Amino acid sequence: MPDQNTPSDALRVRIVNLSKHDLPSYGTLYSSGMDLRASLSEPVLLAPGKRILVPTGIFISLPEGYEAQIRPRSGLAIKHGITVLNSPGTIDADYRGEIKIILVNLSEEDFIIQDGERICQMIVAKFEKVVWEETDSLDDTVRGAGGFGHTGRQ
Repeated sequence: MPDQNTPSDALRVRIVNLSKHDLPSYGTLYSSGMDLRASLSEPVLLAPGKRILVPTGIFISLPEGYEAQIRPRSGLAIKHGITVLNSPGTIDADYRGEIKIILVNLSEEDFIIQDGERICQMIVAKFEKVVWEETDSLDDTVRGAGGFGHTGRQ
């Protein structure tokens, strides 16, 4: 149920929560991402250089034209070297399976993932479909074909 800070025109998304934890929520009034939590029967070891698929117990039904993006949590990254491997991960509007997060340990120390631990952020975003228009040339710009550092120090 929306609280007093939820706008009346907020996007409504159906969700099934099979975890023991609260629904994903925004940490502050201006947060764009909602924390997702690990849904584990017991703690899991994530060794240095290894990756793991972590269940959340969350299933969602996004409307057409929307996606959910899975992004790392900055605190886990800076303090423990834990990040989302395929960042940002994408959850398409027609996916109905459990949201699972690919975490990787980039540190040199073991990391124990606990049940209920906040492991990533989820951002729901609108997107546009593209229709390609084939052509023999593109319009000119100041930048042109310059890339990979082209707009760096002058």
